[in-house]
Amino acid sequence: MSPQPSNRGALLEGALRCLERLPPERITAREIAAESGANLASIAYHFGSKDQLVTEAVIEGLDRWLAEIERCMGEISGGRPAERLRRAFEVMEATRRERTGLARAFLTALAKAQHDPELGSTLAAGFAKTRPALAELLGLGDDQSGEDAGGLLLAMFDGLLFQALLDQTLAIEGERMQAALGRLRGALPNERR
Repeated sequence: MSPQPSNRGALLEGALRCLERLPPERITAREIAAESGANLASIAYHFGSKDQLVTEAVIEGLDRWLAEIERCMGEISGGRPAERLRRAFEVMEATRRERTGLARAFLTALAKAQHDPELGSTLAAGFAKTRPALAELLGLGDDQSGEDAGGLLLAMFDGLLFQALLDQTLAIEGERMQAALGRLRGALPNERR
């Protein structure tokens, strides 16, 4: 008897729950199957391997996180890009602690991607999708410069996330974030377009 198609979603949800409570290297196929209530063989059937399932769960988790940030950003209708950016940092920081396991798995996936072309391609596609989405969310434009600005902000979000994983005191939030952004604005050339 073949695994039920509905097991795919259950496996993704189970893997996401495992990511929140276990380091990526300790997540086993049996652990995911038990967490999801799905048959162990359904992992290979739907994903090919446990590693591919975990990778897809990381990407799904990151997509959900961005969607949550978008929902919270929806509270600001219109607004200047600077105000939207301030709000995005607030939302990211407010939700970061709930996503520590996901962040750890993401960092692990980035390291593995250097030696796994398929994983690297999957993660690169995720970044390519997120850059313009972030630019649109923050009102930075839908041209190449807007997408590049989205890429720079994504690098800042990810970098701060990874630093906070190492040591909570490295997190930059609230007034410190505002002061740091102000300092950066002051250091950049002020050109009119």
